Amino acid sequence: MSARTARTARTRMLAAATFAVAALTLTACNNGEGVRDEGASADAGSSSVTPSPKGSGGSSKGAGQTDPVGSTAGGDKGTQGSTGSSGTTGSSNPQGSSGSSGSSGSSGSTDSDSSALTPCTTVRTTATVVSRPLNHLLLTVTNTGSKNCDLTGYPAVRFGEAQSVPPVFGDSKPQAVTTLAPGESGYAGVLLSAADGSGSNGYTAKSLTFYLKGSEQVQKPSLPAKGVYVDDSIHVTYWQSTMDSALAW
Repeated sequence: MSARTARTARTRMLAAATFAVAALTLTACNNGEGVRDEGASADAGSSSVTPSPKGSGGSSKGAGQTDPVGSTAGGDKGTQGSTGSSGTTGSSNPQGSSGSSGSSGSSGSTDSDSSALTPCTTVRTTATVVSRPLNHLLLTVTNTGSKNCDLTGYPAVRFGEAQSVPPVFGDSKPQAVTTLAPGESGYAGVLLSAADGSGSNGYTAKSLTFYLKGSEQVQKPSLPAKGVYVDDSIHVTYWQSTMDSALAW
């Protein structure tokens, strides 16, 4: 073999070796990148699969947050609305019933229904001028009968020759009719004249008469011998169960 031939053979062998090394290096690089690429693809695949449930979960949650929360809030509001409505209706009805019952009891005023009461007819009456309050007269009616009786309304008093009966203090009306057991007394106050002297048309009366509601008997309690001074300030109270209540006006 000639030197030229030997050189050529070495050159080819070196080239072949270089090519082989380059091929191995490229293969290794390709494999590495391929593995990395495949790994990335696998991860990306995982990521794309995993987010898909998350995406679904997320969108479900999103829907849940919109729909359930909206419907829950709406439901709660609806429930609260119903409850509130029930509560209102419930409280309205009892109150309406109570109100009706109360009103019926009040407006029906069984106490003032004369057919359900027993007028006081067997009685003893007195008229007493009191020192306090000034210019007041206390009327006392005592039940001398054997059964309970009722004092209703107020006394229609007439002093001397008066042609009319004095008005009543409207606010003195008691919550219930004054019922007298045998031996018990009821009271009414009479404001005879203005304490400050501001009344007019005054006169001195020496006699007094009045009727009890439901009775035809005329009551004629005695007055002091000197009589009592009366002017147009005169008022009476409803019948009361205590002296203090009768003289509070």
